[in-house]
Amino acid sequence: MFGIALGALSLSAQQAVMRPSAAFSTDASAERILNLDKLKGELKQYHACACTCGCYTKDLDHQADRAIAFLRTRAAHREGQEKLALVLDIDETTLSNWPEMTKADFAYDSAAFNAWANTAQAAAIPGTLRLYKEAQRLGVSVFFLTGRPEAQRSATEQNLRSQGFDNWQQLILRPAEQAKWTAIEYKSAARATIVTQGYKIVESVGDQWSDLRGKPEAEFSVKYPNPFYIIP
Repeated sequence: MFGIALGALSLSAQQAVMRPSAAFSTDASAERILNLDKLKGELKQYHACACTCGCYTKDLDHQADRAIAFLRTRAAHREGQEKLALVLDIDETTLSNWPEMTKADFAYDSAAFNAWANTAQAAAIPGTLRLYKEAQRLGVSVFFLTGRPEAQRSATEQNLRSQGFDNWQQLILRPAEQAKWTAIEYKSAARATIVTQGYKIVESVGDQWSDLRGKPEAEFSVKYPNPFYIIP
């Protein structure tokens, strides 16, 4: 059968020859998600533009360019004395928290994040800085709308100014009494307040859908990529 008589083999060798091939059972659908460590590695490669999965900086710039193009067109068609407003989220939209995210291995710890935010060291996202300066040139008022708590106002203002965001209409932070509101509830209510001040929100930019959805919504909402975390 195998070119050698089984009788010439030891008992253990005979058993090895006669034993069926090793078999494995797996559920393909349950294996479709990458191991967590591999996912984290891919996120780092995406941020570094070092993989076939894409380039974070390029994707951010693409969306920022779309936002700029719309803002130019909308400002050119301003009606009368319209007060146009641009609403910008801060974290992963205006400022990058990448050093804190990677230090925390993509886990969220409120104390650690708050300590980082209070250092006022987050770097500007270049595309948003370009958008911000274009809004200033076009006479569009800029409102920063962030889920950061009111207690971080001073550090946030310092961080924004140090990164070139040196003039804005208003910086809106979450008041303590709204701490339990969802992001959509809080941000849509804040946009409603902007509208009651006589502004027309022509554009809103954020990295979370919860930055953009909920009435009133902007005429044009731009979603930045953020595969690192989700805020519902």
